[in-house]
Amino acid sequence: MSDYLTTLRELRERALMGGGPRRIQQQHERGKLTARERLALLLDDGSFQEFGALATHNITDFGMADQRYPGDGIVTGLGKINGRRVAVFAQDFTVMGGSFSEVQSHKICRIQNLALESGIPLIGLNDSGGARIQEGVRSLAAYGEVFQRNVLASGVVPQISVMLGPCAGGAVYSPALTDFVIMARDTSFMFLTGPEVIKAVTGEEVNAANLGGPLIHNCRSGVAHFLAANEQAAISLTKLLLSYLPQNNTEDPPQVAPYDPADRMEESLNNVVPLSESDPYDMHLVIDAVFDRDSVLEVHSCYAPNAIVAFARLDGHAVGIVANQPAHLAGALDIDASDKISRFIRICDAYSIPLITFVDCPGFLPGVDQEYHGVIRHGAKIIYAYTEATVPKISIVTRKAMGGSYVAMSSKQMRNDLAYAWPTAQIAVMGAEGAVRILYRQELSKAADPAATERKYIQEYRDMFFNPFRAADLGQIDEVIEPRETRPRLIRALEVLRTKVQHNPAKKHGLMPV
Repeated sequence: MSDYLTTLRELRERALMGGGPRRIQQQHERGKLTARERLALLLDDGSFQEFGALATHNITDFGMADQRYPGDGIVTGLGKINGRRVAVFAQDFTVMGGSFSEVQSHKICRIQNLALESGIPLIGLNDSGGARIQEGVRSLAAYGEVFQRNVLASGVVPQISVMLGPCAGGAVYSPALTDFVIMARDTSFMFLTGPEVIKAVTGEEVNAANLGGPLIHNCRSGVAHFLAANEQAAISLTKLLLSYLPQNNTEDPPQVAPYDPADRMEESLNNVVPLSESDPYDMHLVIDAVFDRDSVLEVHSCYAPNAIVAFARLDGHAVGIVANQPAHLAGALDIDASDKISRFIRICDAYSIPLITFVDCPGFLPGVDQEYHGVIRHGAKIIYAYTEATVPKISIVTRKAMGGSYVAMSSKQMRNDLAYAWPTAQIAVMGAEGAVRILYRQELSKAADPAATERKYIQEYRDMFFNPFRAADLGQIDEVIEPRETRPRLIRALEVLRTKVQHNPAKKHGLMPV
C-alpha cells in the first residue's frame, strides 16, 4: 500500500509544480502569478477542492509524448469566496504556454456542468497562448464544447472571466459569452487574429497592446467590463463583483447589514442641476449621494461615458443603476451607450437585481455616422431590454427627457413600476426652439418681428412643457419630489416592489434587435 501512496504523492507533487521551477520563475519574471497562486488569492483558505489534477493528454505527434504534465495546463475545482460556493478554473501558462487542449476542455466542461447543476457561479482565470496546434481539430472541437456550456449557463449562474495573460483566436469567444470580463493592465490582451497575421493579410502594423490590450477593450470595443491595475487588483475586483450577484437565477442577490441611514437626505442634491439647462453636471454626484456610501461599483466605466451603469446598494440591498451622463455628449444616447445600457439591464433582470434609472437625456445623438451604423437598431435594444425586464424598475427624471429617449429610458410604457421627477425635469417631444419652428411656422413667417415672436412662443412652450407638472397631471409621472428626498423615496418604494411578480408571454425566445 505504501508504494501506491508514494506514487500518488509524487504525482500530486508534480501537479503542484506545473511546468517546473524554471517555468514558474519565468512566469514571475513577467510579473505574473502562477495558476495556483491566483486561486490561493481568490478562494477562502482551505476551501479549494481540485478535480483532474492528474489528467494528461494522449497525443504522441510532434514530440508530445515527452511533454506530459499532470493537470495538462489547467487547474480546476470547487471552492468558496467569502463563504459562498463557486466553481473555478485557472489556466497554467507554465505548462506549454497554457495552450488549450482536449483535456483542458474536458476539465472545464466538468466544472461548468457542476456549476450549472449546483447553481453556483463560475469564475475562469485565463492565461493561455491559444489552441494547442499539435492536437489539430481536437482542440477546435474542445473549444466548441466549452462555448456550448457558456451559452446554456448564461443567465442561470453568474460567469466571470478574469484575463490575466494572453487570450487569442477562438479562445476569446468563451470570455465574450460570459457575463463579465475583467482585464489586468499590462499583462492581458485579447484578439481573434494577432499582429503578425493582420500584417500579413491587410498590411496593417499594430502591436498587441494597441490591437487588443486592456485599454482598447475597456474604452473602445466594450469587450471588457473592468480594468484592474494588476493581477491582485483583478482578483479583489472579482470578489467585490460577486458580492452583488446571487448564486443563481432562482436566488435573491446578497444583502449586507444596513450601515447608512435609510432616511438620510442630501441637501446638495437640491442644487446639483445647474440653473442653465445647457450647463453640464456630473451624474456621479447624484449617484454617490443617493446610494449607500462607498457601495457603487461602476461597470464599463470608460466605455460610452455618456451613459453610466453600475451596481450599488440601497439600505444594504443590491440594485442596478442606469443613468445618462450630462457631462459627456450632454447625456445623449448613441450606439455604444445603447449597447451598454441594454446589456446591463438584461444582466440585472437575469439575476433579479432591481433597476434604478436616472434620466437626463436630450435624445439620440444625431449624425450620418450614427444612422449608417444602425443607431435605430441599437437604440431599440434599450426599449426591448426595459420592456422585457420583470424586475422592479424605478425611474427619476432629473432634467431632460426628450422625444424617443424619454420613452426608451424606463418610461411607464416600458412597464416601469414607479416614475419620479425632480422639479427641474423637462419632459417634451423635442427642444423648445425646434418645436416652435415647426408648430408656428406660418405665424413666424408673417410676423413683423420674427425674432421677438419666436422668443415669445419659445417661452410659452417652455412654460408649458419644460417642467414635470404637465406629465404628472397626465399620470406619466407618479410623483414630483425634492431631489434630497430621492434616497428615502427609493428605499421605501423598493420595500414594496421587492415582492413584485410579473411574467412575460410564453415563448421560446424573443427577437432582440441585435
